[in-house]
Amino acid sequence: MNGEPEPISAEERGALEQELADLRAERDRVAATLRDPDSPGDQADQADELQRASDVTRLDTRISDITLRLREASAAGDPRTDAVGVGSTVTLRFSDGTTETVQVTEVADEAERTAVTFDSPLGRALIGRGPGDTVHYDTPRGAAEATVLSLGD
Repeated sequence: MNGEPEPISAEERGALEQELADLRAERDRVAATLRDPDSPGDQADQADELQRASDVTRLDTRISDITLRLREASAAGDPRTDAVGVGSTVTLRFSDGTTETVQVTEVADEAERTAVTFDSPLGRALIGRGPGDTVHYDTPRGAAEATVLSLGD
């Protein structure tokens, strides 16, 4: 990535917005359990209180990160349609003849089988490429190649 704000797809935006809403709700629940720091309690109560305060700080950090990412993505505009970039949906044909449509993302959820991170070997090979380009990349099983069939489908 070039340091400029990167766009995200509508699906990624939706996932981030949902995560943000969930985090805010969780933060509200945890913050509501915090007591006045001057109220009496034993060491176990104090330890629980410290853990909840730490949880609120962790949640605040993640909320801030997501809010910033959404703001940057809005400034960046829509994903590119002329060449592969972060947020692009790319249809590929692999050397064995199979085709697959993937999305180039910043981070991949383990459950999301069609996401390719921009910094993975395939992601790095795809960035900046367009339909008709053949890319070469390394896999744990050795060298591989794929041809970009289309963008945005």
